[in-house]
Amino acid sequence: MERQMKVGDPGVIMEDNFSIRRMEREDVDFAIGLARDEGWNPGIHDADAFYAQDPDGFLVGEVDGEPAACTSMVRYGDAFAFWGLLIVRPEYRGRGYGLAVSKAALDHAGDRIVGGDGVVAMQPKYRDRLGFEILYRNIRYRGTGGGGTPDGLIQASEVPFDDLCAYDAAIFSVPRHRFLKPWLSQKGAVALASTGQNGEVRGYGMIRKCFDGHKIGPIFAETPAIASSLLDGLAAAVPGEAYFFDAPEPNAAAVALARERKMEIVFETARVYRGGAPAVPLEQVFGVTTFELG
Repeated sequence: MERQMKVGDPGVIMEDNFSIRRMEREDVDFAIGLARDEGWNPGIHDADAFYAQDPDGFLVGEVDGEPAACTSMVRYGDAFAFWGLLIVRPEYRGRGYGLAVSKAALDHAGDRIVGGDGVVAMQPKYRDRLGFEILYRNIRYRGTGGGGTPDGLIQASEVPFDDLCAYDAAIFSVPRHRFLKPWLSQKGAVALASTGQNGEVRGYGMIRKCFDGHKIGPIFAETPAIASSLLDGLAAAVPGEAYFFDAPEPNAAAVALARERKMEIVFETARVYRGGAPAVPLEQVFGVTTFELG
């Protein structure tokens, strides 16, 4: 039996007993595990921060109660949502489950602008089947930590949280305080900030532990010099260990930071949008926060 899918309907059935339901918090660990298996290398403590922003935005598709596919559509207020974690387990591929959970996720987004980061192989499907526009590449670079912490940086925890959230929202394009609180306080993470003479935030960044090495994200900064200082400060926190840095290709200064440090390109995605694109000042985005949530 087949009928129209609705995200809020836990009893959606397809011809071979495929159903879609919202994830509980523990299900997000399953999705993070699939992302690890795909080689996407998520952070080991990402799930709490992901789930905090929109607990209704995580979907799992099951066949006879066995998880087969998952995705997320995290809503940031009334205007924007970000799509991620679209994974179908290998033994269930080619049966339409990825498209099914994708459409359910888009239903959850409603009439919001939807962003996402699509892997190369899936980009034609996002464009042709789901109506996304491909805007630019995000490039993942790999480096090795070390060096000293530049002068002038402070711990991000020394900045009033509301001030940091306001700075972040001006660049990300929408507020995301429910995400940032657990994101910045992850176990073992280091978050640094640069401030002006009057204490105003001029840039901040974070590095966190992943299944392989560490990831930097975000790095938002007013100038390339501030971004360079933040990148070096975060790299100094993981001496001798691998770290990864996701730079939007249109920000030539961000790409230059990676090249100057002789970092290796190891992965790429395309930033895609549906329903328009938010007003993001890409010249201030030196490091993407996370491919899963934007």
